[in-house]
Amino acid sequence: MRVVSGGANRRLRFLSAGLATAFAASTLVAVPLTAEAKDQKKPRNKPDVQVQLLAFNDYHGHLESTTPGTVPLPTVPASSAFAGGSEYLSTHLTALRAGHRNSLTVAAGDLIGGSPFLSGLFHDEPSVESLNAMGLDVSSVGNHEFDEGVTELLRMQRGGCHPTAGCYFDGETFEGADFKWLAANVKNARGKTPLPPYWVKTMQGAKVGFIGMTLEGTDALVAQSGIQGWDFKDEVETANALVPELRRSGVQAIVVLLHEGGAQTGFYDQCVGISGPIVAIAESLDPEIDAVITGHTHQPYNCSIPDPAGNPRPVTSAFSFGRIISELNLFLNPKTGEVNRAKTTVANHVVTQDVAKDSVLTGIITKWKSISDAVGARVIGQITESMTRRGDRQQESDLSNLIADAQLWATAGSGAQIALMNPGGVRADLIFDSPPGTGGEVTFAEAFNVQTFGNLLSTIPMTGDQVVRVLRQQCQPPGGRPTLILGVSSGLTFDFNRTIDTSVPTAPFCSSVTVSNVQLNGVPLDPSATYQVTINNFLADGGDNFTVFREVDPSLRVGGGVDLDAFEAYLTEFSPVSSPGIDRINELYPGG
Repeated sequence: MRVVSGGANRRLRFLSAGLATAFAASTLVAVPLTAEAKDQKKPRNKPDVQVQLLAFNDYHGHLESTTPGTVPLPTVPASSAFAGGSEYLSTHLTALRAGHRNSLTVAAGDLIGGSPFLSGLFHDEPSVESLNAMGLDVSSVGNHEFDEGVTELLRMQRGGCHPTAGCYFDGETFEGADFKWLAANVKNARGKTPLPPYWVKTMQGAKVGFIGMTLEGTDALVAQSGIQGWDFKDEVETANALVPELRRSGVQAIVVLLHEGGAQTGFYDQCVGISGPIVAIAESLDPEIDAVITGHTHQPYNCSIPDPAGNPRPVTSAFSFGRIISELNLFLNPKTGEVNRAKTTVANHVVTQDVAKDSVLTGIITKWKSISDAVGARVIGQITESMTRRGDRQQESDLSNLIADAQLWATAGSGAQIALMNPGGVRADLIFDSPPGTGGEVTFAEAFNVQTFGNLLSTIPMTGDQVVRVLRQQCQPPGGRPTLILGVSSGLTFDFNRTIDTSVPTAPFCSSVTVSNVQLNGVPLDPSATYQVTINNFLADGGDNFTVFREVDPSLRVGGGVDLDAFEAYLTEFSPVSSPGIDRINELYPGG
């Protein structure tokens, strides 16, 4: 036993000695590392997290490729190319996403409302369905999201059949939007928003936060009945107040989706002389906000506007109707989540119609056209010439005057003497012989495209003084278009002299106005006399800053039916209809 034990101990001592010698030898002889081994031992910095944002705005239910229009091209002077349509927009989005691990599709409001016949006829369910199919992730609300009120907007988000029209297909309930609508600056008396104020997306451990807002002046652009109890707050104050909340939750990359904008004089991917409300807003938004994606003005631009800290920050807009896609590539530090703005790239892309159509979107169009074509193709009248909108709502328009004439005629039984039409309610032109071969035929779909909102007419008593003060309010307060020229019915004439203050190029406004020589059927308007005036409910509520209408007690309104019905009946009764002309307003201003 002892011999065995002693032998075992000797073997252990031998092994231990050998191991010690080997260890000593390894410490005495240094084996140099190769360069490759050294590189492998160094801690490697993780690459930036690249996030692609594909943005558009003011889609307004333009599913069909025949409705969006053109994009001016920089290659040949005065040239343009047809662009847009959901089938092509979807194809371009898919192509731009290729090769991008982290890609989000975002929008800046007015996805619904003011839509062409195919979508508007069905309360914009087709628009939402098409946006779901395109893979839209998140959008701000715009003013047109509130055209039918907050309750209807919530239906658009959550789904369910329309409360009066019901479901459009047997056994099929509208599912609502797959994307998130954000409404940070829309609040009730308790400070609650009808939809979330922001949305956060985490990609490869990095968080990107989106704050969504409409313009503060939305309440002047929609019918009051649908927004009772809701206020539209200042855009800058709202966004800046949310920045600390987002940062506390670990969000360092922040993007604002804002339905407010500006204009520039360059081409779609430029920023030449940017002006409008967006300039002051962008200059005041918290420096922690890394990009501002805008809309509302239906203008394209790719701008860099310094934040309050003096650092450049991208500010974009993608035209309207799905004709442009803004692509922003943000690079986030994987440790801190901060955006490296020096690496940010931005480009506006035209949604050309020379690519393959997305068959899924084609199927959606076909589905809705199966129940809309028969209704829309019905001929309701004829015109002898084209009648159009003019001057971006800032000049007298024969089409607006025609609509006013129709409304005066439709409410003559209520004693109407004057009719006035808001120019923003005229959404399309009436074009003679379009499509070719139809002559002057006007279909129900074409009339619907002109008047999409389904406003209700009222005849109200107004003094001559109130009428004149309304006409003065065509000179608009700062923040939007300098002037909004009403459509006026036959028999009403006046001189309109305005001065536009351009001393602040970013925000020109109507600084003074004189309305004179106001006559009704050749007789001067009596300031103290009472006249019966027909308007739609949007104007009756003081929309577009025509606040004088609010002075009239609502109980005195005499209903006149739906505006589109009046327009249709007038075209049917008086066909063929000629242009009423543009000589009712004597515009005394430079360029008028």
